[in-house]
Amino acid sequence: MKGLSDAIVASSLRGIVRQRTGPRAKNCNPLLSACNLSVQKVLLRPTILIVDDQPENLTVLGELLEQDYRVRIASSGSRALRAAASSPRPDLILLDVMMPEMDGHEVLRHLHSDPATHDIPVIFVTAMDDARDEEIGFELGAMDYITKPIKPAIVLARVRTQIQLKQAQDTLQAHNIDLGTEVKRRIRDNRIIEDVAMRALASLAETRDNETGNHIRRTQGYVQLLAHNLAQHASYRSTLTIDTIDMLVKAAPLHDIGKVGIPDHILNKPGPLDKDEWKIMQQHTVIGAKSIERAMSGESDHTPLAFLHVAMDIAYWHHEKWDGSGYPDGLRGENIPLSARLMALADVFDALISRRVYKPAFSHDEAKRIIVEQGGSHFDPVLVDIFVERFEEFCNIALRYADEKAGT
Repeated sequence: MKGLSDAIVASSLRGIVRQRTGPRAKNCNPLLSACNLSVQKVLLRPTILIVDDQPENLTVLGELLEQDYRVRIASSGSRALRAAASSPRPDLILLDVMMPEMDGHEVLRHLHSDPATHDIPVIFVTAMDDARDEEIGFELGAMDYITKPIKPAIVLARVRTQIQLKQAQDTLQAHNIDLGTEVKRRIRDNRIIEDVAMRALASLAETRDNETGNHIRRTQGYVQLLAHNLAQHASYRSTLTIDTIDMLVKAAPLHDIGKVGIPDHILNKPGPLDKDEWKIMQQHTVIGAKSIERAMSGESDHTPLAFLHVAMDIAYWHHEKWDGSGYPDGLRGENIPLSARLMALADVFDALISRRVYKPAFSHDEAKRIIVEQGGSHFDPVLVDIFVERFEEFCNIALRYADEKAGT
């Protein structure tokens, strides 16, 4: 029975918008429909912002580009900044360099300092043909340079290239956002599956001990509460990170998994255990830890299994006592892994307030008295202090996941 139970435990441990369009209305005005279609095409065009203090330059560039693009204009640097930050946001800016008050270089600096406009590509349009001037522009982040007087074919080609690059960048960014969202969803789903699987597996042991799945949820809650508060202490702040606490909570349900290897007549004995029976009962810590260890033995990469290493420590040492009188190794004080010290207090508190075959359920206040009394002997005194300070929250967890016949 023991071998089969161990095998079961080890084996168990291994284991995006449809769019709908209605039919065209029978009485639809053809001219109105054509107009609407034309407006839609304009709205779907890439938007180009032309910035120049000379109206004739705005006219020339605007007329050249308006056949293929949605054109916006600005006659100064300050107006350009307001236009770039307003809707519709430009997909490309053609920016004159020589302008009064705020030249093109300064405009580009402002654009790049604002997260909302940082990614808008800019082509400088200038009458200056000095190589150093071009270097400055590229150093500031300009994508290209067009010299005046402009050549229409060159303007169209360079604008088209930058628009295509911008569209490709936007598509990639959207894809990455979608991919990131999907990855987060899958990670979340996997974590939920892991947590449910761990509780289900742990329930195999708990049901043999006349305990319920709520014992697992309660002890997880207690461990989480203790760990979060202990993390506020300077000596534990660097070790009890959010990820570490999550691992502790995930691992907690497996603390008594070794009970599957304890015979029923000992596990459910209504009276005190004799000396030999007690020795057998103590073996559940060893059985549980070895079962988890065997489950991980076939895996070369243990990084994803870090929480199972924590679970192994908890299963093996959660019956150790602060004064060294516990089992299986008689560890003392901080030589007992923190995970096991947390579990020890959580497990005993829940055992005290729950009915067992060998005892009635104690009241919460009586359980508190016993825990406090055994601080420094059975339990880590720092954890006992947190328990007393957060006692009401412990009681709330106990009530939230109460058994039908639980003590109050």
